[in-house]
Amino acid sequence: MCGNGISVFDMAAITWPDTGRCFRTRVAIRFAHCDPAGIIFFPQYLVLFNGLVEDWFNQALRVPYAHMLGADRIGLPIVHLECDFRAITRMGESTHFDLQVERLGSRSITLLLRCMGSDAQLRAVARKVLVFTSLDTHQAMQVPAHIRDAIEHWAAAQAADLHP
Repeated sequence: MCGNGISVFDMAAITWPDTGRCFRTRVAIRFAHCDPAGIIFFPQYLVLFNGLVEDWFNQALRVPYAHMLGADRIGLPIVHLECDFRAITRMGESTHFDLQVERLGSRSITLLLRCMGSDAQLRAVARKVLVFTSLDTHQAMQVPAHIRDAIEHWAAAQAADLHP
């Protein structure tokens, strides 16, 4: 039991929805991702998941992530994170990382992220809540209109691909 009376065995595992398309990128697991045993060091998944979010902004949303942080002064810190590690991934493996939007709020976005091996085995899955913030005040802010529009357009295009 944890201090709050909740058993760690009562926590629900993160599940990937059976429906919906996702943003996907291929990732080769390199020496820099691994521990001395030659398997991915678990915190590296979080680094790779962050890279996936950046790729999604740059490639799918067409919102340059570096410009958003730099010139626009908009931050996107993680305020909640859950991660399940299901199987090991070895150096030299080819994987793909997937991203789905679970919820778009007025100031935050909840993303589902996963790493799959080339054998289609789930390696790690995460849910993270990101909050849009002003990098000048460090206060939460509304999702900027151009970013909300890009996310909604991307989600609509994904839905249209499922139901032509």
